[in-house]
Amino acid sequence: METLPTTTVSFSKSERRGRSSKSQSTSKPSVIMAFFSCVAWLYVAGRLWQDSENRVILNNMLKKNYDQKPKVLTVDEKLMVLGCKDLERKIVETEMELTLAKSQGYLKSGSSSGKRLLAVIGVYTGFGSHLRRNTFRGSWMPQGDALKKLEERGVVIRFVIGRSPNRGDSLDRKIDEEDRAKKDFLILENHEEAQEELPKKVKFFFSAAVQNWDAEFYIKVDDNIDLDLEGLIGLLESRRGQDASYIGCMKSGEVVTEEGGQWYEPEWWKFGDGKSYFRHAAGSLIILSKNLAQYININSGSLKTYAFDDTSIGSWMIGVQATYIDDNRLCCSSIRQDKVCSVA
Repeated sequence: METLPTTTVSFSKSERRGRSSKSQSTSKPSVIMAFFSCVAWLYVAGRLWQDSENRVILNNMLKKNYDQKPKVLTVDEKLMVLGCKDLERKIVETEMELTLAKSQGYLKSGSSSGKRLLAVIGVYTGFGSHLRRNTFRGSWMPQGDALKKLEERGVVIRFVIGRSPNRGDSLDRKIDEEDRAKKDFLILENHEEAQEELPKKVKFFFSAAVQNWDAEFYIKVDDNIDLDLEGLIGLLESRRGQDASYIGCMKSGEVVTEEGGQWYEPEWWKFGDGKSYFRHAAGSLIILSKNLAQYININSGSLKTYAFDDTSIGSWMIGVQATYIDDNRLCCSSIRQDKVCSVA
């Protein structure tokens, strides 16, 4: 049986050495490439991490800048920021506490005995009304010791006037001189005595009267009115203790819409299609009880005035729980024999 020839392959030492060196030479570049690949990966990873950090920082900066960006604030928001609303509330509360303290006798008032007065009567006057004031002093209005005795009975009477538009001028100086001599003025330091400011005068009068005297009633009288003083005192005595009393010759009437006409009301359109005034006391003589005068004093800064003081007061009384008392004895132009006032 024949045997298959076998071939034996053998390598010489030199051939084996060549193969080994060739294998080593091909593995070195691979290691180097792997090393650089690793370095490159680390570099890319580092840049990505750095970019991420930068994005976080940038995002925080943008958010901070957005939060600090000026906003369009409403008036209420601005007031809240400035603390004005809280301050306003505290001022109103303080005014109410002061008024209450004065009414309870804890603060000095115009009554030296501390007893509540019956009435404070404010007679409107102007810079050019010196002769009329002297006429009143010589008729129904007491002066000197008689004025003091009337105050002891609980009735204070003062001429009411503001300051000149040119404060400190000869008009102001003459009133100051007359007041030093007669001591029968209530000078409204914060009111400008001018025709266009007349509707606002009533707010300053009631506020000043409440602040200076503690009384049952506060009365505004026009400067062309003669009073039956004893008759008025009797009327007021019968009304003692009646809180929230709004007393006068009550009326209403057509709102004058034609500019230039007598009693023209510039804001006539606010009175509706009927163009009729609401019920109010005629301006010649208006009586308010203590709490209603206090209401005007506390809220004077926000109370709206119209062209005339009587309709202005009437509009304020609509918004409170006032008791309207229509007394014909206070209709100064009427022909009643028992009226307590008359047109001079």
